[in-house]
Amino acid sequence: MGRGIWRHLMGVVVLAALAVSGCNQTESRVIEKVSDAEHARIGVMTGSTSEPIAAKRFPEAQVKSFDNIADAFGALKSGQLDAVITAYSSAFLMSKQNDDLKILDEPLSHEDTAIAVRKDDVALLKSLDAIISDLKADGTIASMDKRWLKSDLGPYDELVIKVPTQGIPLRVGVSATREPFSFVDGKGRVTGHDGELARLIAARLNRPIEFSDMRFMALIPALQSGKIDLIVTGMSATDERRKHVSFTQPYYANFQILLVRKAPVSAVAAAAAGGLKMASTDDIVDKRIGVMTGSAHDSYAHKHYPKAKILQFANFADITLAVQTGKVDVALCDAEPLKDILAKDNQLAVLGKPLFATPVGVGFNKDSQALHADFNQFLAQVKKDGTFDDMWDRWVVKRETKMPDIPLAGNGGMLTVGTSGAGLPFGAVKDNEMIGLDIEMLRRFAAAKGMQLRVSNMEFGALVASVAAGKVDMIADSIFITAERQKKIDFSDPYFNTDTVAFARKGSIAGYPDEAASTSVPVGFWQDVKESFQSNIMVEKRYLLLWDGLKTTIVLSILATIFGTLLGGLVCFLRMAKSPFLNVPAKIYISILRGMPVVVLLMLIYYVAFASIDINPVFVAVIAFGLNFAAYVAEIFRTGVEGVERGQTEGGLAMGFSKVQTFRLIVLPQTIRRILPVYQGEFISLVKMTSIVGYIAVQDLTKASDIIRSRTFDAFFPLVLIAVLYFLISYVLILFLDWVERRTDPKRKRRMGAMA
Repeated sequence: MGRGIWRHLMGVVVLAALAVSGCNQTESRVIEKVSDAEHARIGVMTGSTSEPIAAKRFPEAQVKSFDNIADAFGALKSGQLDAVITAYSSAFLMSKQNDDLKILDEPLSHEDTAIAVRKDDVALLKSLDAIISDLKADGTIASMDKRWLKSDLGPYDELVIKVPTQGIPLRVGVSATREPFSFVDGKGRVTGHDGELARLIAARLNRPIEFSDMRFMALIPALQSGKIDLIVTGMSATDERRKHVSFTQPYYANFQILLVRKAPVSAVAAAAAGGLKMASTDDIVDKRIGVMTGSAHDSYAHKHYPKAKILQFANFADITLAVQTGKVDVALCDAEPLKDILAKDNQLAVLGKPLFATPVGVGFNKDSQALHADFNQFLAQVKKDGTFDDMWDRWVVKRETKMPDIPLAGNGGMLTVGTSGAGLPFGAVKDNEMIGLDIEMLRRFAAAKGMQLRVSNMEFGALVASVAAGKVDMIADSIFITAERQKKIDFSDPYFNTDTVAFARKGSIAGYPDEAASTSVPVGFWQDVKESFQSNIMVEKRYLLLWDGLKTTIVLSILATIFGTLLGGLVCFLRMAKSPFLNVPAKIYISILRGMPVVVLLMLIYYVAFASIDINPVFVAVIAFGLNFAAYVAEIFRTGVEGVERGQTEGGLAMGFSKVQTFRLIVLPQTIRRILPVYQGEFISLVKMTSIVGYIAVQDLTKASDIIRSRTFDAFFPLVLIAVLYFLISYVLILFLDWVERRTDPKRKRRMGAMA
């Protein structure tokens, strides 16, 4: 068995190596002029004029079509494409937002952009032509071009247009992924050059407006079928399209160009050329910014850096890893926890001055007014008698990591507190227990009330939802007191103010040496493994976290499988029943559960279905995964049963067996043998799917890895170790199911009988 495991593991490694080598076989092509793209990988948008241009100009190229031009830009950025053919305005915006992209000066075609209407809607076409003529004559179109199709990345200056709210709506079709022509802003509104033009038209026609955002290729069919009244989305008036729809007079002269990646340069050369070094937070307006999902940093970044690419992460360890590996250019975080990171990683540094300061408090459910008042009274007392100052001095100033002994004796009940263990000095896991300033403060509060304390470690984004739903009594995790959060929960009096800062790699910050010029003494592979094992597994008894997580994952997987299998059998029985009162609900159940993401189902059950019930989250996870597993198992069972020839069932009944005996002795054994391979695959998928239970404060293997990384900030070792453990769990379960498959094989039974 040991050799089998290692053979399987080596096979996985070899396949991964082959996949990587295969990905590297197609080298990126450097395109400096249009003729260089003759054999390139070119992206176009489905249904746009870029498709025929690519086919005509680059017949030998590998042309890939995308429903969304943003997906094509993403493929170009990641190296999957060499070039993208698109409208100049969209390409210009992308080149401004991404220093590694550029536009080739030679236009591929010149096009007139116009509004499309149905061929039979002559009256509307005439009205639109008149409106466009007026907008051109009074300078409105020229003003729109200047405000929307501009050369910088500053905020757009959108014109406020009063559109009627009563009357027959003007249904406008758009593909709102084509900034600056038409896109969706932070408020969920369709806006842009053409969004504003559509509102101007609706105001001139004295009709309310109704936008229909759809794929570009679906716009003309929607117009022809009467689903929309007109198309205003930067569409070129081509001869081919004129066969199907009518176009107004042009309102914008456009042309198609090639957007390509710049030739790679060294970090030193790029720094000398300028544009890579950040001197202050003013330089991050167009950068990739990492934030924690649901945090105040998340809201701040979206509000103040609309042109930046905001990347959201579940925890601070992932954010730090993204900065270290260059996945983001800069990240926002609290100043105090960052000090520990900078002490461990001398390649990171704070960028500029703090962005803003915010008061921090403890969160409560709005119905917990008595508990809220008790904590405020307790907080005032510990500040008055010097206890809080002593805590601050030990945890924040001296950076101690030892928790004082605070006995929790009493029969006042259980106080449940939610935290995400974002890091010291406020909250972290050491020696398999929570420590930090917030944790000590809560222990002292529980002791003062004569209550026991239970700390629930969950994702930061789930904290507010947990206390609002009553799953925890309080939340404490250096949480900012914001107006948005105060709409859902109550906060205690602030117990300190914290700064929000930006940090990045030193090589990206002005005043520090370039990363390419830095030198370090290489560490041997086995020495590195030894040190990683020591820091990630042995220090602070972190192996206990992995052991607890492993047990939780195994128990959760087995119980969910048993529950899902039994429920799946029942659903299968109902699904195969002749009565519509039985099979229709079963069909609906299968459709809904198979179409819903498991993480959504998990959170719906925990925060909605059991919102007012104090229930173990592991039990909730078993129900959620079991319900999802049952939907797939029911169809697996049904396929297996229907695969057994009906004649065998009839033969069993003819031999005098009852229906139950026929099913048990004839149909079921064959069904089990047929479905085991597919069932095995779904079972292994379920095991891996349990990695999302951290959303409801269940500490499984993945959550244990997150906790370890939040303390060591080692990206490689904890993730690889967790991957190996999941592999071993899956491998053992596969061996067990293979044994079951062999035991149910009738040919094997006959061979064993013959040998006997």
